[in-house]
Formats: sequence, structure tokens, C-alpha cells
Amino acid sequence: MGADEENLRAIEPGIVTDLAGRMTYASYLDLDTLLGAQHPVSTPEHHDELLFIIAHQTSELWLKLTLHELEAAKTALAQDDIAIALKCIARVKHIQKSLTEQWSVLATLTPTEYSQFRGFLGSASGFQSHQYRAVEFILGNKNAGMLTVFESAPEAHALLSRLLAEPSLYDEFWRHLHRSGLAVPASALNRDVRAAYTLNRDLLPLVKHVYEHAHENWAAYESFEELVDLEENFQLWRFRHMRTVLRTIGTKPGTGGSSGVGFLQRALDLTFFPELFAVRTEVGR
Repeated sequence: MGADEENLRAIEPGIVTDLAGRMTYASYLDLDTLLGAQHPVSTPEHHDELLFIIAHQTSELWLKLTLHELEAAKTALAQDDIAIALKCIARVKHIQKSLTEQWSVLATLTPTEYSQFRGFLGSASGFQSHQYRAVEFILGNKNAGMLTVFESAPEAHALLSRLLAEPSLYDEFWRHLHRSGLAVPASALNRDVRAAYTLNRDLLPLVKHVYEHAHENWAAYESFEELVDLEENFQLWRFRHMRTVLRTIGTKPGTGGSSGVGFLQRALDLTFFPELFAVRTEVGR
């Protein structure tokens, strides 16, 4: 009887099977730690709590990689290496798609199922994700008041304090365009980087000029559109978050003390790169 008829695939002679003392898949990925990091707190343990934990843990892993790439993009912009910056941003865009799709898995948790273990979560809430806040900070949605949430977590507090004090990715972007020869106004170059980024109308003539003369300003034009993609993806993630929460708990308050869906809905009004959206009204006029 042949291998096909047995429905078996033969182990090739060259495949390493004696793994004693070798680097392995499990040891490289530290799978003992990773797969042992799920600790349901419900009593008796509820079947669906594992889904809830893993969905959030994998989100945090993707956020870790997002921060890694955005930090690299920011450094590249400071060094005027726009190609590397855009490569990092392109990777982040793919990560964002994975993060957004992940809400569909969590949305399989019905209100009845979640209610059976939600009370065991205490005050734990996604609002307390320091990596999510760090992504917001590095993109320009800075809020110094958020630091108080992390006063009991020194490493998280230090990361957010550093990102609060540093120029955002968008700040570095305008500085790069200034060094490349574009007429970036001083108000964009000298702003208080600790403040949340808000629409700077001084920039609109420049942004409009780039859009209306794309071939002469292709690097800036392409970068504008990459940043627009980045913000749209982030807003889609926020929207799916809000809708998943609405689907699961309705309008109940959040476990961390927020108003829940209403609080998440207001996040949709926040923006990272306002000039790149405001210019759409101006182009062609």
C-alpha cells in the first residue's frame, strides 16, 4: 500500500528528530511561558474566559510590534530616511488589519456568556492598556492626564512619560519635510510636543500644494496617503471595538469605570493627522 493510500506523509531523512540540547521551536518562542500565561479567574472556571484572555493577550503582542515599528519609523524620519519610515508604516498597516479582524472572534462571546464571568474581572479594563496609550501618544493623541492611571506601574509610566516629552511621528514628519526643502511653517516645527496634536491651518496651503502638484512632490504626496491609511485603519479598529462592546454588554459602564460604549464612541472624534483630512475639502477649489 502506498503512502497516499495510507494517508500518511513520510518523515524525510533530513528532518531533525533528536532535539536534546538543541534550539527548538518551543524554546525559541518560549512557549512554556507563552502558553502558560492564561490564568482564568472565574470560579468555577467559565469556558469562554480563555477566549477573552487570549484575544486581549494577542492584541497586546500586536501592539508591542506596532510600537516597535512606529518607533523605528520615527527614528527613520529624524534621520531623513523616508523609505525606511514608509516601510515600517506599511507593516503597521498590515498589523492593524489583524487587530481589527480579531474583534470578530471576540464578538462570538454572547452577552449571556460574558456576564457569567465579567464580575470576576474587578476593575481590570482595556482602558489600562499602556501599549495602546503609547501608540496613541506616538501618533500624536497625547494626554498627560493618562499618566496617573499608570503611577503604580513604573515601566509603563516611564514609557508614556518619554513618549509624552518626545516629538510624535507626525512632528518628526513635518521636520523631515522642512529639511527636504518644503516650506513647512514655523508653527508646525516649534509646537509644544507634549500637547495633543490639533489642526494647524498654517499647514493647509502646503498640504494642498502637494496634493495638487503630486508629481513634483511625490515623496511627500505618497507619505500623506500612507498616513491617511494609518489613521483610517486605527479608526476602523476603534469602531470595531465600540461595536463589539455594544454587542456584548450594551450600554453598561465599563469595568474600569468609564461610561462604556459612549466613552469609546467619543474616541472616534479624535484624529492623528487632521490636515491630511481637512485638505480634502480644499483640493480643487
